Amino acid sequence: MKTAICYYSYHHGNTKKVLQAIAQGREIALIDAADCRADQLEEYEAVGFASGIYFGKFHASLARLAQQLPPGRKVFFIYTCGSPRSYTKEIAGIAAGRGARILGEYGCRGFDTFGPFKLVGGIAKGHPDAQELEKARDFYARIAGEK
Repeated sequence: MKTAICYYSYHHGNTKKVLQAIAQGREIALIDAADCRADQLEEYEAVGFASGIYFGKFHASLARLAQQLPPGRKVFFIYTCGSPRSYTKEIAGIAAGRGARILGEYGCRGFDTFGPFKLVGGIAKGHPDAQELEKARDFYARIAGEK
């Protein structure tokens, strides 16, 4: 499955760390959201959107890309966050509105010092950890049909 993952990973590089683990040994294009244009995604069968979570959502640059997603793509979501729960409702709705087939989502904790968490030295220190990175690799293997 020819795959591109558009991502935004800023504060501590948590999301990029997860994506590098997934891409290791695979031909996956990792494209920084700042450099990603919707027309670049035409050649990919599957498109991933990956982000740290900002105020309960994926970064706005990824929502804008999802609004321009070429129709009929397979789509999946990856995120890192200070406190675990699903954060994909909005971006998945945008992708579904573009006719995307949603393959799934993977989220894990990531070191977070945003806003008030900075005052206490952050939360989720040491995350993503080796076990979470392995689970991310397994997630991709399942949706790509490798397992």
